[in-house]
Amino acid sequence: MKKKIYNILKGTFLVSDDSFRNWRFILFISGLALVMIASSHSADKKVYEIARLKNEVKEMRSAFVDGRSKLMRLKMESHVIKAMKGKGLSISEDPPKKIKVKAKK
Repeated sequence: MKKKIYNILKGTFLVSDDSFRNWRFILFISGLALVMIASSHSADKKVYEIARLKNEVKEMRSAFVDGRSKLMRLKMESHVIKAMKGKGLSISEDPPKKIKVKAKK
């Protein structure tokens, strides 16, 4: 048992006669480590992209709500009356009338 541990620590398992198996295993483990690191970086990049897009959606939603509230204020009758007084128009005194069109038979 001690001899195997010393061989591992000294690195003789890499230069012995049957070291080809050991090198294949080491290269396989190294390849797996590289794939794992690349996968981790890809996942991190996606997480940052998702966070950026969430912030962008929040900003756009805020701008939408702000624009909608401004539009509602502009469409209010009191605002329209004020805007038209500046142009010389006023509210009609007569209420609007419905026009009914009858189909000819």
